[in-house]
Amino acid sequence: MSRIASRLAATVLAAGALVTAAALPASAADHSRGHDRGRQQSAQVVLGAVHHTANDRDRSNRSLNNEWITVTNEGRRAVSLNRWTLTDAERHTYRFGNVTLRAHESLRVHTGNGRNTARDLYQDRGASVWNRSRDTATLRDARGAIVDTESWGHRTHR
Repeated sequence: MSRIASRLAATVLAAGALVTAAALPASAADHSRGHDRGRQQSAQVVLGAVHHTANDRDRSNRSLNNEWITVTNEGRRAVSLNRWTLTDAERHTYRFGNVTLRAHESLRVHTGNGRNTARDLYQDRGASVWNRSRDTATLRDARGAIVDTESWGHRTHR
């Protein structure tokens, strides 16, 4: 009887060790998810379509406002874009003000002058930002971490 009891106890201990080993990575993953919540939230914000002006010499406000880039929140929660930045390859920088992008919504950032709304923001620039032949748009969060980039055209190495 002691032999059966020993085997039973060994089996129970082995099963307990397996359950503990399986649960450990899962709890560590859950801990890192909760600890990294802000990064996951900002990673849900992406750059979308870019519309650059066809004629770089046309500096009319209408033409400049026809140049825009889309910013989309693909997540399920609203994200504050306060102090986020949007830059091009030449380091022209637009700093977002107190803007919140709701879940599954997009907004356009126009180059020219205009009145900001929930769906349209204006950089108030007098010249084109997005290069038609090649450029890179970079979206950074308030800490300066890159959230997303969008490139087009042929890139050259400098």
